[in-house]
Amino acid sequence: MTEIADLKAAVAGTGFIGVVHVDALRRLGVEVLGVAGSTRERAAAKGVAPAYDSYDALLADDRVDVVHIATPNHLHHEQVARALEAGKHVVCEKPLAVTSEESAELLELASRAGIVHCTNFNLRFYPLVHEARERVRGGEIGNVWNVHGGFLQDWLARPTDWNWRLEPEKAGELRAVGDIGSHWMDMTQFVTGLRIVEVFADLATAIPVRERPQGELETFASGEGIEREPVAMATEDVAHVLFRFENGARGSMVVSQVSHGRKNSLRFEIDGSECALAWDSERHEELWLGQRGRPNETLLRNAELMHERAAAMTQLPVAHAEGFADTFRELYRAVYADVARGRPSPEPDYPTFRDGHIENVLCDAVADSNRERRWVEVPLT
Repeated sequence: MTEIADLKAAVAGTGFIGVVHVDALRRLGVEVLGVAGSTRERAAAKGVAPAYDSYDALLADDRVDVVHIATPNHLHHEQVARALEAGKHVVCEKPLAVTSEESAELLELASRAGIVHCTNFNLRFYPLVHEARERVRGGEIGNVWNVHGGFLQDWLARPTDWNWRLEPEKAGELRAVGDIGSHWMDMTQFVTGLRIVEVFADLATAIPVRERPQGELETFASGEGIEREPVAMATEDVAHVLFRFENGARGSMVVSQVSHGRKNSLRFEIDGSECALAWDSERHEELWLGQRGRPNETLLRNAELMHERAAAMTQLPVAHAEGFADTFRELYRAVYADVARGRPSPEPDYPTFRDGHIENVLCDAVADSNRERRWVEVPLT
């Protein structure tokens, strides 16, 4: 059987997240043959891997087993479809596409081709997220009653903050919900094993006019000293969403990209009939365990104290921090095991294009609910 170290990858997109893909692949032992950017010059300037002349040249390289798509959202559909047509396995950043019609088409194409496909919901792969999942699914917290939390950031908290995600034609109809709320919805469904069946959403644009820089600005860059022009905003900074899960449990999510001091805080708390648990990505080495009849506990990431499947996600001893970049490595470890076998597993233990499509359908329901001011059922996918 092919070994993971024998496989070769190429990455489309050389921004912040594309560089993280390259780093994770190398730490896994996968050779990155090259990267493709909007121009060869921009790709070469990053210095992370050899630069292809174009995306066409990347696809034409017969040595490439897996293509990673880390480009702006509006490019995903075409680039993924072309990679599938070229017979490449595909890892695509979320969202899989900017509409559910497009994501459904990509899921069908990949399924028909028998090709390994992944939507890059990497945040599932924090070890203590897997530990939470094992505890919930093992019945340790009892029946799930209540799921609450959110995802808060501050990188767009000022009118001068800018990124292509603020442009609907590039990012899609939803921004905060599509960009980070999708991670929360994916993660809570993953941990609980429960599907979200209804939503009620209230979206708000806290900064109605922003100052767009004249020229491109990379994600999280300050953009100081650049000429700007005022632009009216059409997407949300803040979202409050209520959920109903398939077992009758209730849920609530607050999403914000304008919460000062919150850099990257994805929080969930799950209340069950026996106990509760909670996790925060800004304190990702800790899992809080809530009790009534005895003291609450905080479990530090420690393979000796974790369930077997969760312990397999961690590589370093307790108190030697693992973080964001490691989630990519562990996600790709699972994906590339299937690539090495030459086909998807019957039940992949990583997020596939189906998960990407589910999030697009959920975002459709959120957008419809906000427009129509009512509960909206989420269609089966």
